Amino acid sequence: MFQDNPLLAQLKKQIQETLPKKEGSIKATDRGFGFLEVDNKESYFIPPTYMKNVMHGDRVIAVIRTEKEREVAEPQELIEPFLSRFIGRIKLIRDRLHVVPDHPQLKDAIKARPVKGLNPELLKEGDWVVAHMTRHPLVGDNKTFFCEVKEKITDSNDKIAPWWVTLARHDLPNAEPAPQESWSMLEEGLERQDLTDLPFITIDGESTKDMDDAIYTVAHEDGSFELTVAIADPTSYITVGDKMDDEARQRGFTIYLPGRNIPMLPRELSDELCSLMEGETRPALCCRVTIDKDGVIQNDISFFAAWIKSHGRLAYDNVSDLLENGQCEGWEPSDVVIEQVKALHGLANARSEWRAKHAVVFPDRPDYRFELSEDNDVIAIHTDPRRTANRMIEEAMITANICAGRVLQEKFGLGVYNFHSGFNPEKLDVAMEFLTNAEAPFEKDDLLTLEGFSALRRWLNDQDTTYLDNRLRKFQAYSEVGNKPAPHYAMGLDVYATWTSPIRKYGDMINHRLLKAVISGLEPVQTPDDSVGEEIATHRRNHRMAERDVADWLYVRLLKDAVKEGTVFTAEVFDINRAGMRVRLLENGAAAFIPAPLILDNKERIECNGDLGIINIDKVREYQLGDHFEVVIAEVRAATRQLVAKPVKQYPDLPSDKPEAETTAPAVESAATEASVTSETTEAEKA
Repeated sequence: MFQDNPLLAQLKKQIQETLPKKEGSIKATDRGFGFLEVDNKESYFIPPTYMKNVMHGDRVIAVIRTEKEREVAEPQELIEPFLSRFIGRIKLIRDRLHVVPDHPQLKDAIKARPVKGLNPELLKEGDWVVAHMTRHPLVGDNKTFFCEVKEKITDSNDKIAPWWVTLARHDLPNAEPAPQESWSMLEEGLERQDLTDLPFITIDGESTKDMDDAIYTVAHEDGSFELTVAIADPTSYITVGDKMDDEARQRGFTIYLPGRNIPMLPRELSDELCSLMEGETRPALCCRVTIDKDGVIQNDISFFAAWIKSHGRLAYDNVSDLLENGQCEGWEPSDVVIEQVKALHGLANARSEWRAKHAVVFPDRPDYRFELSEDNDVIAIHTDPRRTANRMIEEAMITANICAGRVLQEKFGLGVYNFHSGFNPEKLDVAMEFLTNAEAPFEKDDLLTLEGFSALRRWLNDQDTTYLDNRLRKFQAYSEVGNKPAPHYAMGLDVYATWTSPIRKYGDMINHRLLKAVISGLEPVQTPDDSVGEEIATHRRNHRMAERDVADWLYVRLLKDAVKEGTVFTAEVFDINRAGMRVRLLENGAAAFIPAPLILDNKERIECNGDLGIINIDKVREYQLGDHFEVVIAEVRAATRQLVAKPVKQYPDLPSDKPEAETTAPAVESAATEASVTSETTEAEKA
């Protein structure tokens, strides 16, 4: 009888208006209750009854009241829903359509219906779909969540699901651009030099088809070198603003996923017409420059258009074997090719030594390569170390990109530039505190200059452990892309503009068009505006997250029997937070989480300090960023593509008057889930 009483409703409203309100994000737990996480790090308990009206990640305004002598939050207004477009799996409940979001913190099925035109009979239990949230309990008179199924991605048991689902999640294309009937070169007002007689060589992976760089090197008797870098020229076929150009810009990059790639350009361009294949005459954009015996880039930089012909399609491993071992079994290059290889090797050594003394050289890390069967099962993971030939090509490309940055800066004062600002200004004081405690020979003002920051990076490379290096990276700014020249502190370079991969990067196509304007003396047909940096950064972030997501899925497939087999791996710590630590398995590159309870099942004895990047046991530092130690896989979670590990080393119980904190399976589950969500954000921000 009191249900529809207007006086009571008005009284309730008046009471609600007097209660304090807080804005924050919902954090769900696997026990039905949740928390309102406020920006100032306050946290308010949300009972299960109120959690039915929100989901993990929603940003809401909630009233704060006292219930049973405890402050609780009741969400009342939705600021931003966590889900709008999302990926999920079909679940049939009493033959009615539902979708379970594919997220470790979202386990409840959401009522659903297919959009008009999508046959519901095609949707089976477990199928992967794209859905859009259409109803939320905090909006209007809605009582429940509701969504629409927009499209079916693939069947539940399809082995290619890791690729199709991941591409759909990040809204990326799953096929190359449609081919054209024919291609013809544009009239660009360029005179192309005929360099087809020069013995250019390419060095790539065995299976590479889109070969976009060829190199010709002359070693002089005085120890200097003349380097000519020829880069494939897709802009000679694609007009600014036409359909193909627009599609390339929308894609941004070639998508590289474990086991397959999706080209930015049609394959007849990237793998054929523009690819610098051995024995084929191709149009190219070239840079020629002198490098002195000390590795210093001289001021005689010249860019020009040319016709070139590769005289040797070489592979990284073959060239590395030749230089490292004096021979390569099964490969007998001509004297001309050997001369080119040795000249490029000498140039790369000179440049590498210069960068090691005056700029920044990063320690080599291996690449991990998945081997797949014809039906997309993971057969193995191969570790490909960075060898001599890889470093030779890297040095040549870095040199060419420095040259492009300088020429574009001098001629136009703009281009597509990669830059890095060193330390985040807001975190500089904290970084300086770490350095002071480590007795590093640097002052705060040193870190604000390119020279000082480069010296710091070189000093860090010489330390016995990587702890301080790993910790300081948390305080650095992120690498960025912009249309104005700026120093790249992380590389120790005054300017850097990439143009060496136009088949694979749209930003490099823009720089090609600017360099052609330098060559021709005409006005550029395309210039980058202020939005180019964010545009490229968004593409790059999505692509890197997609690559990581597919890899996580494949690692779970590969390591599904690791728990039973008790395989021991060597792990490297790359992140520590309050819930535990994240490690990378050095044998295969997989990322795993180690929850604190699996390190030591006693909350009073273990402390995980994310701010310092250390884990203490009994007040003694036991683990820190960069440490290597042995682990085994404790759990493989196929549903959420997560690996949970534990250290091989065990810690004995200590006599204590206090009982040890009970650790339950949900506690480990909660810790691992929290870390997976945290790492997802961190990886996205880094990208």
